[in-house]
Amino acid sequence: MRQTILPEILDSGENKSIAISVPDKYKINYLELKNHVNTTSNLLNSFGTLNERAIIIVLGNNAEFIITFLAVTKTNAIAAPLNPEFTLEEFKFYLEDINPSLLITTAGHPVINEAKNKNIPIATVSFKQKTFDLKFDSSPYQKKDINIPNENNSCLFLHTSGTTSRPKGVPLKHKNLLKSLNNIINTYNLTNNDVAMVVMPLFHVHGLIGVALSTLASGGEIVVPEKFSASAFWKIQKEYNATWYSAVPTIHQILLIRADDDNAPKKSFRLIRSCSAALAPSVLMNLEKRFGAPVLEAYGMTEASHQMSSNPLPPDDRKPGSVGKSTGVEINIMSMENSGVMLSNDEIGEIVIKGENVTSGYHNNEDANKDAFVNGWFRTGDQGYLDNEGYLNLTGRIKELINRGGEKISPLEVDAILINHPSVDEAVCYGFPDEKYGEVVHAALVTNSNVTESEIKDFCSKSLANFKVPEKINFTDKLPRTATGKIQRRIVAKHFNN
Repeated sequence: MRQTILPEILDSGENKSIAISVPDKYKINYLELKNHVNTTSNLLNSFGTLNERAIIIVLGNNAEFIITFLAVTKTNAIAAPLNPEFTLEEFKFYLEDINPSLLITTAGHPVINEAKNKNIPIATVSFKQKTFDLKFDSSPYQKKDINIPNENNSCLFLHTSGTTSRPKGVPLKHKNLLKSLNNIINTYNLTNNDVAMVVMPLFHVHGLIGVALSTLASGGEIVVPEKFSASAFWKIQKEYNATWYSAVPTIHQILLIRADDDNAPKKSFRLIRSCSAALAPSVLMNLEKRFGAPVLEAYGMTEASHQMSSNPLPPDDRKPGSVGKSTGVEINIMSMENSGVMLSNDEIGEIVIKGENVTSGYHNNEDANKDAFVNGWFRTGDQGYLDNEGYLNLTGRIKELINRGGEKISPLEVDAILINHPSVDEAVCYGFPDEKYGEVVHAALVTNSNVTESEIKDFCSKSLANFKVPEKINFTDKLPRTATGKIQRRIVAKHFNN
C-alpha cells in the first residue's frame, strides 16, 4: 500500500523487529513504537492541535524524540524540532518566529520559561522502563481542529540560515519527506537487515531524514546514543552489528585519527556516508583503507528534504571530490549571468534542482521565494558542474554562508551580535579555511575603545551557540571597501586571510 503520511513508514518493519536501540538503556520493537506513537498522537489530539500550526520539539537524541516527532506528524500539526543547546536568545527568536501552538520538551529545560513568558502551552515527556509519558502543563484548547493530515499537508518545519541576518523558515510536506526517504533507501539499498548508527543530531535533516527515518522506512534498526562519543563508537558498532552510519567530515576525521588507539576494526560497515560539508579526497581514501568500507559522499540541503545526489555503491564508480549522481532529483547547472539558461557538461554555474522532495517555498518570505525559484527550478546557491558521466562537482558557494562542519552559519547573524558590543563600531565576520571543520568563523572589528579578544568572545557566547562564536578576532582601524564605499565580505575575508 502506498504511504501517504510520514508515520506510515513504521508499517515497513515487522512487529517484533527492533526499531530503536538506545545503548545501555533499552530496545523498542516496531509494534511498541507504533503503539507509543498512536497513544501520544491521541493525547495531542485530545489536548487540541491546530491545523498546520507548528509544535516545537526540544529534545535530545533519544527514543523520546522519535516518538514525539512521529506522533506530531500523525496529527494535523507540524513538527518543528530545535537544537536543545540553543541559547535563550536563540530560543526567544524561534518561539517568536514559529509562533507554535505547543512546546514539547523535558522537565526543567530553560526553554520552558521563555515559552511561559509568551503564553505558549507546554508539555513534557519522559521515558522510563519502556513507558513513554506525555504531560501537559496547561488546559486543553477549547477550539480544536480535527482535520486528518494528508500528503499535501506540511509536517516538518525547519529553519535554514540564509544570507539575511535571520534564518528562513522551510515547511516540508509529507510527500516531500516520503519521496526523499524513498530516494535514500534506493541509493543505498537499505533493507530490514540494516542497522544504522545515528551520530548526527535529530533536529537536523542529516540525522533525522538522512539516517533515522530512512532506516525506519526500510524496516531496519536505528541505534541512538544520546551523544556522539568517539571512544564508545566501535564498541557500539560491534555490539549492535551496525551496517552503516552517516556523518559530517569532522566526525569521520576524529574516528580516523583515533582508529588505532580505539582498536577500530579493519573491516567494519557495509557503507559509510558523508554529507553536509565537503570531504577531502585524501580523507575519503584513508577512511576506506582503514575501515574497509566504501565511503559515499552525498549532497543535501534542508529545502530538498535533505538528499539530492550521492556517489553510488560498488560496483559503480564513486569519485572522490564529487558528490555523485542525482538520486531521484533533477539536477541542472544554470548560468549565473543569464538566469534561466542551462549550461552544458563541465561548465560551471549555479546548481538548480527539481523534484517531489523540494519545498514549495519559504514561510512568509515572498522576496526569498521570488529569488529562489526560476522557471520551476530551485536555486541552491551553490556553484558547480556536471561531468560527462553525470557526477556533480561542487566548486564553491554563491551565498555567503559559513559551513562549519556541516552547520550553516549566517554571517549577518553573527555581525548583528558583534555590533551590539559597546566598544564595536563596525563588524564583519567571514569563513576561514580549517582542516578539521572545513570552515570556522573569523571576524574583523573596528573598535572605539580598548577591548580584548576574549571579552568579545564572552559577549558573543551569551547570545550565540558555541559553534557560531568567532574563533579569531582581527582588530583594525578600518575595513577594506570597494571603490563605491561598500563593504564586501569576500574582500574582507581575502584581506585578513592572507
